[in-house]
Amino acid sequence: MINIVPVILCGGSGTRLWPLSRAGFPKQFLCLTGNNSLFQQAAQRLSGLGQTHRLSPLLLVCNEEHRFLAAEQLREAGLALGAALLEPIGRNTAPALTLAALSALQSGQDPVMVVTPADQAITDDHSFTEAIGLAVARAAQDEIVILGITPDRPETGYGYIHAVPAQTPHSDGGQQSVLQVQRFVEKPDAETAQSYLEKGGYYWNAGMFVLKASVWLKALTQFRPDILRATEEAWEQGSADGAFVRPHKDLFDTIPAESIDYAVIEHCPGTVPISMVPLNAGWSDLGAWDAVWNVLPKDENGNAYAGDVLTANSRNTLVHASSRLVGVVGVDDLIVVETPDAVLVAHRNQSQQVKNIVNQLDAQGREEHTLHRKVHRPWGWYDSVDEGGRFKVKRIQVNPKASLSLQKHHHRAEHWVVVSGTAEITCGEQIVLLTENQSTYIPLGEVHRLANPGNIPLEIIEVQSGSYLGEDDIVRLEDDYGRGKE
Repeated sequence: MINIVPVILCGGSGTRLWPLSRAGFPKQFLCLTGNNSLFQQAAQRLSGLGQTHRLSPLLLVCNEEHRFLAAEQLREAGLALGAALLEPIGRNTAPALTLAALSALQSGQDPVMVVTPADQAITDDHSFTEAIGLAVARAAQDEIVILGITPDRPETGYGYIHAVPAQTPHSDGGQQSVLQVQRFVEKPDAETAQSYLEKGGYYWNAGMFVLKASVWLKALTQFRPDILRATEEAWEQGSADGAFVRPHKDLFDTIPAESIDYAVIEHCPGTVPISMVPLNAGWSDLGAWDAVWNVLPKDENGNAYAGDVLTANSRNTLVHASSRLVGVVGVDDLIVVETPDAVLVAHRNQSQQVKNIVNQLDAQGREEHTLHRKVHRPWGWYDSVDEGGRFKVKRIQVNPKASLSLQKHHHRAEHWVVVSGTAEITCGEQIVLLTENQSTYIPLGEVHRLANPGNIPLEIIEVQSGSYLGEDDIVRLEDDYGRGKE
């Protein structure tokens, strides 16, 4: 039985899905289809491979800032995490896959890695599992195998793979065949994309790879030895904290930023054995809001909804309401996305341009491109419900048995009112327990901590007052999660 290491590449910011997707909570962690996030769906699909193969624990490559979010979503889905390789800065997918290969080889074996992005939707898990099984069998013979999506429209936003039947066809009994990759094609114009659709033999590049760890490192040695050397140095000088593995930050910053495709895959045809398995499984990369509209159920007028939505005389429109009722009247082909602190209205055929709004927010130094009003933390979450001159009001939930860091503030005092649950309050030398409707005051500069000793979530209302109320006014003295000052 072939040993498989499932690898999820969990980088990316999903700027075209703003305002739902943000740097602090990117699209892979959103529930855009179904009840689970795209990341959870990817992990569940890979876990299904354990029915037919010897499956190692999940290997995750993600941003340092998303480590607790990813770990919590895996816990919610009942899935185990083998290791999370934490990138201090994004260097694209080639260094990410190299980290995964170096980690996979530590077992002393040379497993087949099944590598998928964290932010794609697939509706037919059975067809996915079949295609991966065929790809694994070929990858075990030292081939690089990629998955290609059979196109159903002349799409200009994807790269294409030109693949033909091999001289000696490999099949799984007639259901699917392994094809021979001829070349890779950049994103075409509309006329070229239409010709690909008509001629056949062209497939969308889904960014899913199946290959041995050693095969990847060998190909990287051939095409981009600079990336391999720099990544190996950062890996060897790294550190581990339980399941969290950190390459050396300064050395990682020196790695050239390059994608798997540009660094290696596109150089392989005619040089390195590379094959493709067609994937017909209801795939979508959900790269922009029009793609989300495509995959969601629609009413008789072509409208797709999420949340509390009312429509009248409207067609082919997507409305996503997060926190309040949204009504649309007499509109066609629109995208309307509401969150507590931002609203997006865009024409459906312009949804790729949403990233321009994010760029403007970034240039203006605004937080709406980075964080939601509700911010998740390893101990729970907080929601900034109101603020004004010299005050801010937060709703805070602390998970059972969790605690915030022991900390102090230079510029603000805090008032806490317990709404539900039991709070253990450390304030200076005193430790007290508070329950529903009880309150306390944390003076400016006082060392303090909020903890939940109970078995149900603790919820409090916090009122901050002071000259500066930014999240960077936190001096952490002790922290259960290894965090420094934010």
